[in-house]
Amino acid sequence: MTDTHWLIFGFTGQFFFGCRFLVQWIASERAGKSVVPVSFWYLSIVGSAMILFYAIHRVDPVIILGQSTGFLIYTRNLVLLGNDRHGKSPKPLGA
Repeated sequence: MTDTHWLIFGFTGQFFFGCRFLVQWIASERAGKSVVPVSFWYLSIVGSAMILFYAIHRVDPVIILGQSTGFLIYTRNLVLLGNDRHGKSPKPLGA
């Protein structure tokens, strides 16, 4: 990929990552209270992964650390939500 393609890829990841706030805001307005819809976590994972790949390409350790940590947290939240939907008790990390 050329540098232009990587920039487009990085900005697309940032777009997905930013859209999660719009999704959360709309869902909260509709519910009349603060809520975090499942789509928030999927947008977080997609955006974070794209930004992480971009950061790896750019060899930017600050962004790599931040996005990889976030990616793990977003994934864990989806696992917890999946367990909740299937009536499973969540297991704490390390248990």
